[in-house]
Amino acid sequence: MTAYLNGQFLPLAEARISPLDRGFLYADGGYEVIPVYSRHPFRIDEHLHRFQHTLDGIRLPNPHSIEQWRAIILRLIAQAPFDDQTVYIQVTRGADTKRDQLFPKGVAPTVFLFTAPLAGPTAAQRENGVAVITTADIRWGRCDLKSVALLANILARQQAADANCTEAIMLRDGLLTEGSATNVFCVKNGVIITPAKDHRILPGITYDVVLELAVRHGAAHQVRDVSEAELRSADELWLTSSTKEVLAITTLDGKPVGSGKPGPVTRQMHEWYVAFRDGVMRRG
Repeated sequence: MTAYLNGQFLPLAEARISPLDRGFLYADGGYEVIPVYSRHPFRIDEHLHRFQHTLDGIRLPNPHSIEQWRAIILRLIAQAPFDDQTVYIQVTRGADTKRDQLFPKGVAPTVFLFTAPLAGPTAAQRENGVAVITTADIRWGRCDLKSVALLANILARQQAADANCTEAIMLRDGLLTEGSATNVFCVKNGVIITPAKDHRILPGITYDVVLELAVRHGAAHQVRDVSEAELRSADELWLTSSTKEVLAITTLDGKPVGSGKPGPVTRQMHEWYVAFRDGVMRRG
């Protein structure tokens, strides 16, 4: 596979960074993931604007303009041997000559990208939904930034895997925030409910698409705080992300959600999403 590192396109296996890189030492950097359908990067500008928000939030100057990023990404996509991809972008504060927590002066950022095949849910997961657990949200206070400091997310995700579950849904102060790598939607009495975008959750691009589809098709929806009680009593639940798209949750902490099968609102939203994906995303 081809990667991009600090101005060079090269085989991923040959990419090398310094052990003093601040991304390695401190998780001092940001990242972005862009899904690619039929070699068309989905909402590339929106992803790059979210990336800019992350870099601004950690006070790391963006090394490229949107036009420069677009050129790098499109070239990387073109060199990949697969049509559906995920493009990973990471920028760190670079490699200093010493280990010091203060921002280094005169150090160039490390810019790294690579692409991999887009891996979505299995047919069985689509048909039957997935099991998830809940866990305490112990992350820092700026979850709206896509920082490479993901240890809390990793621990939550591993906790889910240890329980033979697909995802861990996080709760903070009695409220739903999000999954370790997903946004979460609830359905109660036919109304779609999801937490608002603020510092507690990552502003998901797929989250935006789902809300746009709800508006377009006249589906009742609310964007507001969701209590733990509402989460546990929901008729339907689903996850969204660039790779999971719209994926039903049918078991929560070992108990069935609703009927224990993907519900009608979830199935309808998935149908709308697939139509949008194939009719819009794949056509660029």
